[in-house]
Amino acid sequence: MGVLPSFSAIVVAAGKGLRAGQPVPKQFAMWRGKPVVRHSVEALLAAGAEPVVVAVPEGAMDVAAAALEGLSVRLVTGAATRQGSVSSALAVIENAERVLIHDAARPILPAQVIERLLSALDTHTGAIPVLPVVDSLAIGENGVMTGSADREILRRVQTPQAFRFTEILAAHDDWRGEPNAGDDAQVLRAAGGAVALVEGDEALAKLTFAGDFVDQALPVRIGTGYDVHRLSRGEELWLCGIKLDHDFGLAGHSDADVGIHALVDALLGAIGAGDIGQHFPPTDPQWRGVASSRFLEHAVHLVDEAGYRVGNIDVTLICEAPKIGPHRDAMRNRIAELAHVDAGAVNVKATTTERLGFTGRGEGIAAQAVATVIRKS
Repeated sequence: MGVLPSFSAIVVAAGKGLRAGQPVPKQFAMWRGKPVVRHSVEALLAAGAEPVVVAVPEGAMDVAAAALEGLSVRLVTGAATRQGSVSSALAVIENAERVLIHDAARPILPAQVIERLLSALDTHTGAIPVLPVVDSLAIGENGVMTGSADREILRRVQTPQAFRFTEILAAHDDWRGEPNAGDDAQVLRAAGGAVALVEGDEALAKLTFAGDFVDQALPVRIGTGYDVHRLSRGEELWLCGIKLDHDFGLAGHSDADVGIHALVDALLGAIGAGDIGQHFPPTDPQWRGVASSRFLEHAVHLVDEAGYRVGNIDVTLICEAPKIGPHRDAMRNRIAELAHVDAGAVNVKATTTERLGFTGRGEGIAAQAVATVIRKS
């Protein structure tokens, strides 16, 4: 993308978004790791927009500020209609030559579309991104087809829409049409302005329904974990939730169960929730000597809260002694109990390092774990 002319931007985020089925208006709901509105605001700021004004619902200043924390934006209270919200945002912009007006419900905003829109303003007072209509169109009445429309002359309209600032400001001030204008191009055309059509982008899809949010979650996610504890005489030896009789035990702040610790990190990794040290700091005395089963129960709870369930688990214990084979089934059953899965979804195995390294010398035990989580329907 070349050097763009200076421009301001308005993001309309003042609607209720009820059809999306979210606990908050859809523009503030989480989508791909951040609030919907934040995606396009970040794209506009990256393209050089100054200022970026966001119109938000009445009473939603706090939630909007949290969604856009750390970003250089101006918030204004929107109106009951889209046209009214845009007018409120235009009123706080000064000394602008060009302005882009964008709907927050379109989170992906390609830089190439911004460039095409601004370039079109060299010869037109307004410009909008459009896409062709590829399906046949029918006109219907009372559930019956009554005619057809020529798709060749029709276009699907997207946002952002670009305007010369003084012209769109005057057009909104003079608007006498329907209470809620379909878009700002309609407002400009009513005032006699010319609106250019530029190529849009399928990525500019609008989030509208609950399925638009559900489908973003991956059906299966995978996490890995690794842990090490040293062997020490006088300590208890806990592995995968089972206490073993052995001359040495594992030393650590908790019961030092390396198998469960690795598994907890795998589950946390699968849902992007950090690691075991963040949730159970070794500097916190309340976790001294505690059973690691509590850590695993917590991780499974977080998986559930994230909208997933545990799929399958694979743990590898790396040690010279003790022998794991005689205890494998008990370990599998205990992990299955804690993770709320069938024992057939849990695998525990062991290997040695051919007497190489700290595990080969019997100084400690290591564990690796892989876990999948499955999105709940």
